[in-house]
Amino acid sequence: MNPRIELIRAKAVVGKRITMRFSDYKTGELWRSFMPERKKITNFLNSDLISMAIYKPNFFDSYDPNNKFEKWACVEVNDFKQIPDGLETYSIPGGLYAVFHYKGLNTDNSIFDYIFRTWLPSSSYTLDSRPHFELLGALYKNNDPESEEDIYIPIMAKD
Repeated sequence: MNPRIELIRAKAVVGKRITMRFSDYKTGELWRSFMPERKKITNFLNSDLISMAIYKPNFFDSYDPNNKFEKWACVEVNDFKQIPDGLETYSIPGGLYAVFHYKGLNTDNSIFDYIFRTWLPSSSYTLDSRPHFELLGALYKNNDPESEEDIYIPIMAKD
């Protein structure tokens, strides 16, 4: 599976975040908290949802499932002028991304194993220190083997 390489523009997002570990994964809790609040956002760009993770630099160099990271449930917005109470903002910096189109269960992590253990080491890219995110569009169906999403991995050319 080869990704498309895409230079994206900066994205303004509004949503909720939580600090978690892979050993204590709370994504379901985060989304259950965000979805009722999503209806309050009036300046969204489209109906896509964004599941975003912010890792500390070198998070993957010495991977430990107990290391903390920040997970977001959010949507892209036009601007930050109308932010409903209880929600937060974040600006995803523009940059180069490897975009993997994935079809399957959202609980199957084999795609990430492939990306980080097979594709990335053999590519002409290295991981960049920007947010990782999944774009959950019209074809996304939670817990459905027919679900589709795009996985955005921040990259930069190897020296």
